[in-house]
Amino acid sequence: MPALSRGTQYVEPRPSQQRLGAKLADMIPGAVAVRVSFAHPSRQWPHPYTVAVDGHGEQLTLSGNTTKVAARWVLRSWPEADWSHPHSFDLATGRLAVTSVRGR
Repeated sequence: MPALSRGTQYVEPRPSQQRLGAKLADMIPGAVAVRVSFAHPSRQWPHPYTVAVDGHGEQLTLSGNTTKVAARWVLRSWPEADWSHPHSFDLATGRLAVTSVRGR
């Protein structure tokens, strides 16, 4: 599978990655996507971090454990991705895409 780069919109998911989307949707009710990165807002060092969003793009509140577990599951499902940039994982399609950061 090709590595994701800034120019890549998404990579077609494998069946296991699509199942991960269903598991995360069950674990985080109301979420349609998660953004995963190593940029935890309260940590100085890289730390797995997840932000879940609903269908309106509003951020959902997650516990610290859910944030960490969801990030680790996604990171381990795409070891070939360039994790120096945040990624969005669509829970319905299982697609992972590089997330552009606005205002930076």
